[in-house]
Order: sequence, then structure tokens, then C-alpha cells
Amino acid sequence: MAVPDRPLKRIPVSQVQLGMHLHSLEGEWLDHPFWKTKFVLKDPADLRKLLDSRVQACWIDPGRGLDVPAPEPVAEADAVAATADAPVPAGVADSPPDGRPAVVVSPPTAVRTPPPPTATMQEELQEAAKIYKRSREAVTSMFAEARLGHAVNAEQCLPLVEDIAQSVFRNPGAMVSLARLKTQDDYSYMHSVAVCALMVTLARQMGWADQACREAGVAGLLHDLGKAAIPLAILNKPGKLTDAEFDVMRTHPLRGHEMLMEARGAGEAAMDVCLHHHERMDGRGYPHKLPPEQVSMYARMGAVCDVYDAITSNRPYKAGWDPSESISRMASWQGQFDESVFRHFVRSLGIYPTGALVRLASGRLAVVTAQNPQALTSPVVKAFYDTRTEMPITPRVIDLTQDQSERIVDREPPGRWNFPHLDALWAGEDVLNARR
Repeated sequence: MAVPDRPLKRIPVSQVQLGMHLHSLEGEWLDHPFWKTKFVLKDPADLRKLLDSRVQACWIDPGRGLDVPAPEPVAEADAVAATADAPVPAGVADSPPDGRPAVVVSPPTAVRTPPPPTATMQEELQEAAKIYKRSREAVTSMFAEARLGHAVNAEQCLPLVEDIAQSVFRNPGAMVSLARLKTQDDYSYMHSVAVCALMVTLARQMGWADQACREAGVAGLLHDLGKAAIPLAILNKPGKLTDAEFDVMRTHPLRGHEMLMEARGAGEAAMDVCLHHHERMDGRGYPHKLPPEQVSMYARMGAVCDVYDAITSNRPYKAGWDPSESISRMASWQGQFDESVFRHFVRSLGIYPTGALVRLASGRLAVVTAQNPQALTSPVVKAFYDTRTEMPITPRVIDLTQDQSERIVDREPPGRWNFPHLDALWAGEDVLNARR
């Protein structure tokens, strides 16, 4: 690693000027306006982004850019405020207006720091592939029964949720990453499995006890049950819905809630997430346009997990977005998500989620294969292509926390390259075959 010509300096962002070399930004990553650091600030638009952001302080390298004579230190209280999460909100109101169903759900109290994985990514991918295959049959059967008008027995979902939760407890990245690879034909069913895994992973990241994580998983598995009441011509339409069709689609939270009210074993959290996972923090969601104080923690979590899996999945009318691109876009959607929940969600997946295509400082392209929870910007990657020679190279696994000569400089749009074997690089052909 190159040694700076002069010591780095920590300054408040109010003192940043064009021509300074930004070495790093303080505070939460989601507050950062740039996807990279260690560059000379030349564009006035970039300076305005930094000044308008929540970042309170940054580090500059005077040996590579302009200096300031005597920077004012940032007050300790400001630095704390820059990194603190928003307080956890209470459950929904006891008596929602306009006759809406009252769902009073108090979020569990965080009890611990998430424990480290007990299985490697590759070990758990093998187990997750088996669970994925079994879950397809179980969820397809559940939706078929609901479509026929039969009452759903939510208790029958518990063994599947237990399997998914145990996989997440062993290594949270495996099941979540594998479930993203559903086919277009599988989407309606396997989306529920993916959201289940994401909900368990998010709850675990938030420090919830194991049983509370399982309850979040049940809510994720059942959140879209109402789509069983949507006509297949609308549900599987390979194109944009008309306004009338979208109005029908928007009834699925209410239809699902009605089904769960009649179901055996559906808890309050599951009914809450089913009804409210399309509500937004700016009050513009559906079906009830609830103000944020009436949206429970479970529903806030469900909203994030549902959208992430939807936009990263291949659909009949569009290819899924890259995991890193999806995180970036979701971070820019002001007013849609609870900010604190979204921060925890990013920590649970990583800034560069497993399967993301990234460009390294050496000019090589790599796919992310595993996370380093204590260093979100330095995952384990597998380099496989050299952009300088435009030739494949022998794949090499690099732990970016250990290799100080290499780092990620940017995410890379997979559509620019269309590598056919990208998923096999991080998951392995045997795992991909086992889940079919």
C-alpha cells in the first residue's frame, strides 16, 4: 500500500474544496454520496453532493491534493450523530383509521450482536441447494391450495422456515444468494422463499433472538399469499400492466390478509407483513397509505426484502438488476424505506453482495464470493478476467482484507460483458445443478 506523502487530515466537510484528494468519508456508508474514495475532487457537482449529504467529516491526503491551513475538528456529538441509527419505531397504532384491520405487533428487542458463521460459504451452499429444491415443491403446493380456495395451514410452513433459518444461522449469505437465482417460471413461488431467507437474515443482523428470526421468516414466506387470488393472465403477464390490471394486482395484500385470517397457525407478524409490505415511509404506499408511525417494524422489513428480491430476479419482461446496482438504486429512493432498517439490510448482505460483479484496482474483473462482516467494502472475490488484455485469466480467490495490493474501485454492470458463467464462478456448477 502506498504511503501518503504527508499525514492524512480529518476535516469537516464544510471545509472541503475542489482540488482536495478525498481519502475516505466518515459515518455510515449509506450516507456517502460516492461509490468510491481516494480521488481528487474536481467536479463542482460532486462537491455539492458531498456538502448536501449527511457526512459530517472526511479524511484528505494533502500530499495528493490541496491542503487546508488549520481545519476545525468536528464536535464529538456531531460525529456520533453521523453514525447513529434512527430509533426503532413502535408497532402500528391500536386503532387504524377508516376501519382498517388493526394489527398490533411489537418488534422484538435486539439481544445480541449477530454471531459469526459456523459454516463456510461453499459448505452452506451445498445445504442451501437441497433446501431450495425441497422448498419449491412445498410453496408451489401451498399456492395451489390457496388458488383453489382451500384454507392454508400456516403451521405446515414451519418445517420449511426452520430449514431456511438454520441455513441462515450457519452462514447467512448462502441461502439468500442462491434464492436470488430463481428462474422466470419459478418467480411467483420462489420469491416467497427468497423473502423468507432475507427476513431471517435481516432479523438476525438486527440482533433478534432465534425464535423472533423464525417469526420474521414465516412472515416473509406468507407475505405474497394474496397473489394466489390474482388471475394468472395478470400475474404472469410478460409486459407492463395496464392501469386496470395494476389496480387488480394492488388488491393482493388485502386478499392475502383475508386468507391468513382464515388460516390455521398464522401469527400476527405474518398477517401484518402480508397486509402492509407495500406501505411506504412517505405515506404513499398501498393498500392504506399508512403514515410511518402506523407501519410496524415487521412491515418495514418486509418492504425492503420484497423489493430487493423483486428487482434482482429475472422476470418475463426484464432481466434482474445486479445485486450491487439494486442496493445503490434502493438507497436513492427517498421516502420508500425505513432508513434504519435499510442500513441493517445492507449490513446483512454487504455493500457488494455475493454474486456482484466488481472492477478491481488492477483492472481485473471479479465476482464477490463471500462477505467479511467487519469490512463491508472488502469482501472475498474471485478474479477471472483482465480488462487490460481483454482476456480471461485463471480464476483466483482474493480476500480483500488480506491482500493490501488490491481493492474494489467500482461495481461493474454485468450487462456490459454478458459473462455466461458468472453464477457458476461464485456458487459452483454442482450447487447450481443440485438446486434444479
